Amino acid sequence: MRDIVMFGGNAHPGLTANICSHLGVEPSRSTVSRFSNGCIQVQLEANCREADVFLIQPLVMPVHDHLMELLQMLDAARGASAARTTAVIPYFGYARSDKKDAPRISIAARLVADLLHTAGASRVLTMTLHAAQVHGFFSVPVDHLNALQILAGHFRGRNLENTVVVSPDLGRAKEAAQFARMLDLPVAAGSKRRISDTEVVIDAIVGDVDDRRVIVLDDEIATGGTLVELIRRLRDRRVCDIIIACTHGLFAGNAIDRFCAFDEVSEVVTTDTVPRPAAIQSHPKLATLSVAPLLAEAIRRIHNGESISSLFTEPEWIKEGENES
Repeated sequence: MRDIVMFGGNAHPGLTANICSHLGVEPSRSTVSRFSNGCIQVQLEANCREADVFLIQPLVMPVHDHLMELLQMLDAARGASAARTTAVIPYFGYARSDKKDAPRISIAARLVADLLHTAGASRVLTMTLHAAQVHGFFSVPVDHLNALQILAGHFRGRNLENTVVVSPDLGRAKEAAQFARMLDLPVAAGSKRRISDTEVVIDAIVGDVDDRRVIVLDDEIATGGTLVELIRRLRDRRVCDIIIACTHGLFAGNAIDRFCAFDEVSEVVTTDTVPRPAAIQSHPKLATLSVAPLLAEAIRRIHNGESISSLFTEPEWIKEGENES
């Protein structure tokens, strides 16, 4: 691998620039044009021959435009004789479609994984998949990172006495327990039933949260429906302060206003895996942590053939590149 070549799609150019800055490389240009019939065409404007090519693109709205752009970038890099092509997908939007839970539906996460391989991806680098089993849908190597060390670093040094970490549902309790161990805190979880994409019911909270401060940990927040329901249950248990932390802060529509309207919610902490809507950039309760140092270090290690798994046990890389806005 003589050279490393970085391309970023149109989904999140700010994150691409930040990753390249940490790596000390210039992002290469690509051009996306659209034909009169609505089809897009992607052209990579840098030499890829025998290079180690990384293509950065979270699958955010408009999802299908950004997915098609990524697929064409992969195909173009392979056609340009790249030695290896890595799809860097900080947010894999189709991870929710991980099983056949209704008649005659597609397991879209597996379909997208197949499309990425067919388009030319040699490997995939992603973060905090909504369903961990999606990792197994890929027929190429996948490096599956999480932002727990970054989120935990935001809270270290604070007085966390009388604080408990709460998972919105039992399915993510293992991740919440890992996060709680990083901060030496107890953990609790909600018992959740999903009615639809926007409606959930939380029947109970398993664990001691009465009269305590809580840090609610979730993988992603879209409409905020789960959080609103969870906050209502927490209020019933006389919780005095609620901090919300998540990796993927999508905040569709007025989501952040829905749960920040509760007086108990004092802070919302997320990362920049997805671009932040302009309307909430300066929200007084919102703190955004950068995953660029983590992704840049993972890319560097992939390029050099070094261990990725050690990133989970060696948090020293955070100290050099922590960024908060």
